[in-house]
Amino acid sequence: MEKKLIQYQQSGITKIVKIALFGPESTGKTTLAKQLAEYYKTEWVPEFARDYLQEKWDINQGVCDIDDMLPIAYGQIKLENEFLSTANGYLFCDTNLMVTKVFSEVYYNYCNPLLNQAALEHEYDLFFLTDIDLPWEKDDLRDDSKERKLMFNAFKQSLIENKKPFITLSGDKISRLNKAISIIDNLTEAKKIGFSSIDFVQIYENEVSLENIKLQLNFFRNGIVKSNLVKPATLLDGILKLSESDFQEKAVFFDENKSNFKLEKFVPASGAATRMFKFLITFMKDYDIENDTINGYINKNKDLELSIFIVGLEKFPFFKTIDKKLREEFPNFESLERDYKNYYFIQLLLAKNHFDFSSKPKGALPFHKNQKKIVTPVEEHLDECIFYTNSNNSSNLHFTVSETHFGQFESIIDKLKDGFETKSKTAINVNYSCQNKKTDTIAVDFENNPFRDENGRLFFRPGGHGALIENLNQLDSDIVFIKNIDNVIQNNVEKTGIYKKALAGILIELQQQIFKYLQAFDDGEIQEENMDEILLFLKEKLNIRISDEFRKFTFENKVIEIQSVLNKPIRVCGMVKNEGEAGGGPFWVKDYEGGISLQIVESSQVDRLNENQNKILNASTHFNPVDLVCGIKNYKNEKYDLVQFVDHNSGFIVEKTAFGRDVKSYELPGLWNGAMKNWITIFVQVPLITFNPVKSVNDLLKTAHQPEKIEKRKNNNRIRS
Repeated sequence: MEKKLIQYQQSGITKIVKIALFGPESTGKTTLAKQLAEYYKTEWVPEFARDYLQEKWDINQGVCDIDDMLPIAYGQIKLENEFLSTANGYLFCDTNLMVTKVFSEVYYNYCNPLLNQAALEHEYDLFFLTDIDLPWEKDDLRDDSKERKLMFNAFKQSLIENKKPFITLSGDKISRLNKAISIIDNLTEAKKIGFSSIDFVQIYENEVSLENIKLQLNFFRNGIVKSNLVKPATLLDGILKLSESDFQEKAVFFDENKSNFKLEKFVPASGAATRMFKFLITFMKDYDIENDTINGYINKNKDLELSIFIVGLEKFPFFKTIDKKLREEFPNFESLERDYKNYYFIQLLLAKNHFDFSSKPKGALPFHKNQKKIVTPVEEHLDECIFYTNSNNSSNLHFTVSETHFGQFESIIDKLKDGFETKSKTAINVNYSCQNKKTDTIAVDFENNPFRDENGRLFFRPGGHGALIENLNQLDSDIVFIKNIDNVIQNNVEKTGIYKKALAGILIELQQQIFKYLQAFDDGEIQEENMDEILLFLKEKLNIRISDEFRKFTFENKVIEIQSVLNKPIRVCGMVKNEGEAGGGPFWVKDYEGGISLQIVESSQVDRLNENQNKILNASTHFNPVDLVCGIKNYKNEKYDLVQFVDHNSGFIVEKTAFGRDVKSYELPGLWNGAMKNWITIFVQVPLITFNPVKSVNDLLKTAHQPEKIEKRKNNNRIRS
């Protein structure tokens, strides 16, 4: 017997990975330990207690009691130490001292201090908590199966309380084995990278791919290759220009064909409206009402945004609501000085116990005001979706929202949906999704080491709007309209909607020809003499350039090449003239293999230190307003797996603040940037009226967001600065 309950540590360079099977009786621990040892060609440690208690029973029908706990512990650790010396990379322990500790506490309400201390000190790279969903197998040494749930909870609680790294294994024996092998392989890889077992369990529970984490750490340490701009996409050189009659014609074509498709509008709407009110938040933080005037603050800080906000105060759709609340809060409101009135207005607008606008989602904020009511972006999108995603008296609308904001969206929709359906005689199907946690990305410090929070846990951040390719991938529609939550307009839905329909009409026309060619390839109807026609279509209609080497291919290889080029999801993107807005633009871009294609590129993807690249960037004539129509099914009416078309090397490294410290974070390839890089891409110039984003609250003062007729309002003599 071991004189002490000491767990040996192996010597040598290669560390043995120890896996403990942990759980109540008859939960498959022994079977799994044997299977894993066989798979990894190594040792497994049997349960000492079984032979010990069987011998006790055979001698005098003795049963287990409190005095057996310590001898069982000594015997178990002796076995483990013996097998460690011959283990090959891994050691699988059918049981361990933590199991003995739990049984001792549950059955005897006591655990020997020596056993307790050793059980807590002994280390395993991972515990597999075996679930009770396997059939109970009775034998002479096992208790009644009625207490399985109680025992399982006790085992699980012991792991939690003692902060042991564990993963629960459920399912039949085959699925458990396969799951365990996958976990162990990933654990081994995580250890090589430098993650602890606790880190690994956190990664596993967040469902974040270890391969993605490795890729992200590589980006942090080695940088991301910048886009290689060839030239801007311009009118007649990458951007299609249509006349108003052309737009009308394409829109009519769409209306004539839309009944053949399931249509859906996809609205990215995650996150709070914090940035909209950033300058007001800064003002409330820095302004000293007792010792400064607002004019003084504006002049000192050159805060033009605050000046515009105050001058235009009465034109905001939320003015009357907040003004009314102010008068309730301050009975002497009329006698207050002008600066105090404006200060308290901003205070109520931001205060968490009042309007709390900066914490709300943009979709739930008052954006517009008509003669009857205040209108939110959610309502505007409802109105739009009826106009251009209405097919067979049915319209589909999908919002991506954060979990904390879901209730606010649902509340607005519940109040409005019936009225819209009655008025339009259209059934509106509204769905929601959240960014999947598995798309979160790891943050690092400025030495590119994984960043940890105050509890020592890895810190993951949402992966940015590029993560929404996973949400888009879940839709079962044929044609999807994509538009941001804040890009809405007041009073001109039908006018702007024509351009959405036209983009969809262009998509359907192109898709019909693409599908025709692909089906003809399948049917063996394409011959060598047809290739020039297809190549002309690729060049003139799809802006796809085929390599000069193509002419040297055999006919069979030409077919394979053309099929791979055509059998992709397609997007038709509206582009507006560049008016100096921050964001992406359309460019001809050369990829890693020398191919040139149309892409939407953000300025952060460009090497600004490269004079030539910077010159091309600045020569851009158009801007991406996030106005897309997408075809996400193939010619066989099967859904594309959109993730397969992502360029994972085109993400972004950004600097953020977390827990009062600076961190670096990785944002996934943007939804309309790298996430759609390998799609067929068509750019079409659309009028500026289609682009009305609200990045700052002051954008609500622009004509597109104001009523057509602005009522004459009383001058409260308090908004002049």
